This record gives sequence, C-alpha cells and structure tokens, in this order.
Amino acid sequence: MNQTDDKNIVSGIITEALPNTLFRVDIGDGKIIIAYLSGKMRMHRIKVLVGDKVEVLLDPYGGKGRIVKRS
Repeated sequence: MNQTDDKNIVSGIITEALPNTLFRVDIGDGKIIIAYLSGKMRMHRIKVLVGDKVEVLLDPYGGKGRIVKRS
C-alpha cells in the first residue's frame, strides 16, 4: 500500500456477519459501515468472527470498506 492508502485506514469491531463475506463494522463515533474481505484474506482463508478487531480501508466515496487486517 502506498502512503495515500494509509490515511483511509480505520480500526473497527465486527458487529454482525452477513452473507457473502460481508460484515457490519462499528468504526466508532456511532458510525456503522458495511465491509467486505480483501482478496488476500479470502485467498489465505483468514477467518473473521463477530467481535474481532479489524482494520478497514475506507472507500473514497463513502459507500463500503474493505477489511485488510484482523488484529
């Protein structure tokens, strides 16, 4: 990732698991977004469960986010 991507990464907690590897993530300040798993996480079959702390790369348009790391 380059330097501009680091600005859009926020930490959050998984609150709900939805079908097709979509998740509701609470990123603080009362904001809940829908996020999907990144390709590397799918490829390496990294499991993400409700309550896990994750890092989310936010979409520049504000629609969704991509889960890039599980902490």
